[in-house]
Amino acid sequence: MRLLVTGATGKVGQNVLAAPPRDARFAEAQVVALCHNRGLSLDGVEVVNGSIASREDVARAMAGVTHVLHLAAVKESPDLAIDVAVKGMFLLLEAFRQSETAERFVLLGGDCAVGHIFQPYDSPITEESPRRAYPGCYALTKVIEEVMLEQYRIQYGIDTCCIRAPWIMEKDDFRFAMVFGPDQFGGPAWADLMPQADLERAWQEGLVPLMIAANGEPLRRSFVHVDDVVSAALTALVHPAAAGETFNITMNEPVDYGRLAALLKRRNGTEAIEIRTPFHGNWLDNSKARQRLGWAPDVDLEEMIERAWTYQRAEKDVRRVWYPG
Repeated sequence: MRLLVTGATGKVGQNVLAAPPRDARFAEAQVVALCHNRGLSLDGVEVVNGSIASREDVARAMAGVTHVLHLAAVKESPDLAIDVAVKGMFLLLEAFRQSETAERFVLLGGDCAVGHIFQPYDSPITEESPRRAYPGCYALTKVIEEVMLEQYRIQYGIDTCCIRAPWIMEKDDFRFAMVFGPDQFGGPAWADLMPQADLERAWQEGLVPLMIAANGEPLRRSFVHVDDVVSAALTALVHPAAAGETFNITMNEPVDYGRLAALLKRRNGTEAIEIRTPFHGNWLDNSKARQRLGWAPDVDLEEMIERAWTYQRAEKDVRRVWYPG
């Protein structure tokens, strides 16, 4: 196997590159990383420096490749979205379909393709549910990527798989996604949902959010730990049942903010503040991945909390949003 990983310096990419030495299925694999804005120096990984939007750079990276794990993405970056998400994937798929060595192409998709908490669903979101992007270029590009992958399989008969993940957590990300004030990691921005006085009180008193969905119940939102995404990605690269399929890769149950608040009060003694939102509580269903791939997440809500609240971040290990590039 010769495996090309795009987005190799990002959150998922770095963990993927660290996994093959520990996984017997990839003991003999050659790993290639296509890197653009950030450098990479890792034993056993061949680095191709270039742009995913360059046909020549993609051709160099694809030379002799049997498997592709496409992780590269940009978020709300309209100036880069088309080059990376559309042109970049098009060039990868074109090179893949014309390659004499290509075997399987795996895309890391996102639950933004089905609108995660922005779009309402009357039942659990499966791989057969309609795609419903929320506003913004990121969600739109994730829909386009899934459709491109699907159509290339139909047009050219190539072996493809999409693993669709919600918000991916590592280290202490989950803890800081739940704080108020300047240390908040990710969204939604509390200032958009709360009066300023409530926001300042929540920050000063160390409260945790109990988001309430549009229907008046505690919000349910899907998360997944990066370790579980990596295990799913490696399985999707080699499992026969992954051919031509899409799989939701997520925790067995979405995070219920009411239960989350109760667990944090029991563990840390923290009080919650209710936040009324226009969001919809949805359930991203991972049954297909569990049944067909034999994959299951190791990290549930309680384990996610424990890992995030006990993690000690080194001074040089800066928490970051990995987009763009």
